[in-house]
Amino acid sequence: MFLGLDLGTSGVKAVVVDEDGKAVAQGLAPLTASSPYTGWSEQDPSAWWHAACEAVLAIDPEFRRAVRAIGLSGQMHGATLIDEDHRVLRPAILWNDGRSAAMCAQIEREVPESRAITGNIAMPGFTAPKIAWVREHEPDVFAQIHKVLLPKDYLRLCMTGAMASDMSDSSGTLWLDVAKRAWSDEMLAATGLTRKNMPDLFEGTEQSGVLLADVASAWGMDRVPVAGGGGDNAAGAVGIGVVEDGDALLSLGTSGVTFVATRDFRPNPDGAVHAFCHCLPDQWHQMAVHLSAASCLDWAARLLNIGGPGELIALAETVTPGAGPELFLPFLNGERTPHNNERLRAGWIGCDGSTTPARLASAVLEGIAFAHADGLAALRNAGTTVDRMTVIGGGSRSTHWGRILATSLDVTLDYLQDGELGPSMGASRLARMCVTGESPATVCTRPALHTTIEPDESLHTALGQKLWEYRRIVGVMDTF
Repeated sequence: MFLGLDLGTSGVKAVVVDEDGKAVAQGLAPLTASSPYTGWSEQDPSAWWHAACEAVLAIDPEFRRAVRAIGLSGQMHGATLIDEDHRVLRPAILWNDGRSAAMCAQIEREVPESRAITGNIAMPGFTAPKIAWVREHEPDVFAQIHKVLLPKDYLRLCMTGAMASDMSDSSGTLWLDVAKRAWSDEMLAATGLTRKNMPDLFEGTEQSGVLLADVASAWGMDRVPVAGGGGDNAAGAVGIGVVEDGDALLSLGTSGVTFVATRDFRPNPDGAVHAFCHCLPDQWHQMAVHLSAASCLDWAARLLNIGGPGELIALAETVTPGAGPELFLPFLNGERTPHNNERLRAGWIGCDGSTTPARLASAVLEGIAFAHADGLAALRNAGTTVDRMTVIGGGSRSTHWGRILATSLDVTLDYLQDGELGPSMGASRLARMCVTGESPATVCTRPALHTTIEPDESLHTALGQKLWEYRRIVGVMDTF
């Protein structure tokens, strides 16, 4: 059996997968993020480790004893600062933290060829600008940095004692020469670092370490290998078989992502499209990234005092999509694709005396769909053809939302059985390939199809008009 461990923003999920590729056991432990100032988002890495242990130990001991290898996936871009004694220097600065916007321009001025090297525009979400911010605002902390680790790689350090990362996750640091799959000395120098401050690089299917004896004993396992793993989106793609050129997925997690696998490196930084290494050797991918997706459901449900995301979606289902004038702007933490604007903010607009909670709930689902439509348009403008996508993440449970998404994006959506297991399932598959040497074609198969949703012609006119109005309003906001 193989264990996939996924470190998300809201929790850690552990999944055990058997030799036939079936998930046989799961464990989950929650996490929370803190925001000490507007635009900041941080987590305590020790909470990651506590949650990882809790998630693993929630699995039946019989399954844990049978684990042959472990794979890791996790939230990308987080800056975890480690000193020479392997101590954490400050809370980790997360992917949705917007404090380092000024540092992005500074890095691109210092390295004019940065977009050519990295294939990406500098954004506050990336790791390098966060370190530039620490260098300027917390020089005493910066002076103590021995290594900078990504979140899942901090778990690896706790598990194995090794400071290592994989190509896909490292692509989101702005320190990687993504075409060459190697650290860039020029980009590191722009933030006052060298390769000595970086973890060793591995492909997602390579062995990066072995479980420490005390951890193995505590988890009831042998000292099994730990694979390189992958960033959450790349691992999620592996988990549902999005590995061939042109395969696409739509991820509806805390953030939202449109992901397209590519056989070669195809950057389009001017469109704020991410071009990263895949977690499989000699493969890459493109992404349109939205900083808020399912997080908007939590936020709106709290404001409407209706429980949680499930209740919000159920409330939205009581009205016809697009029926009201209300628009929702899904920018709780700014936005990446295609705006690259950390100042954009969320809220409802267009409300009138007839507005109801149900129409507000529907507008939330529509607004997130419209943001994804803009991201998909950026991919299409880069020459990428997408007419079918597989849906993963917590939002994949709602077929009502699927009708809104399929119509707004003008694509066919495939919903899979166990689609919500994407990243943790992908991590388990990387673990399997690590120890068996099997090929992606053998291991990275597509789970069984559950539902297919086509664009709904009955919703096309209403949602099309609201999408046009949404783009007009966001276009005005984007100029401020």
